[in-house]
Amino acid sequence: MSPEGSTVSFRPVPQHFGTRPIERFARKLETEITRGRPFECLITTDAELRRLNRNYRGQDSVTDVLSFPSPPVPLDRGVTRPLGSIAISLPRARAQAREFGHKTEQEIQILMLHGVLHLLGMDHETDAGRMARAEKRWRARLGLPSSLIERVQS
Repeated sequence: MSPEGSTVSFRPVPQHFGTRPIERFARKLETEITRGRPFECLITTDAELRRLNRNYRGQDSVTDVLSFPSPPVPLDRGVTRPLGSIAISLPRARAQAREFGHKTEQEIQILMLHGVLHLLGMDHETDAGRMARAEKRWRARLGLPSSLIERVQS
């Protein structure tokens, strides 16, 4: 984690894509949603997401976003524990942005929001709609198009 807070890394660094708005959005999530707890976000290739999905979830397939919460560890008072890490597939984000008619930047923001909610312990597969409601509320507050969960439920 960066001493400045949440970090966004691009691997490889994309051509013709502004990275600053994504970095600012990560800081906004840290300020507004995680209550100052930083997180890392890697924006990378389909091959990298497939490798991570296979190695950590046992699923040999590409996905758009993965979340890796930090293990709970006791810390000294006043020390902020990082939430964990998110990995996002840039090619998936581009394809989904085209499919749903918005910018790639917005799709990355939707995926990052989704990942942060997972880092906070939410799980749309088991929480009886709690994460879906939170994602919808935050998406509206942040001015984002339809969320991942809303798309799947439609």
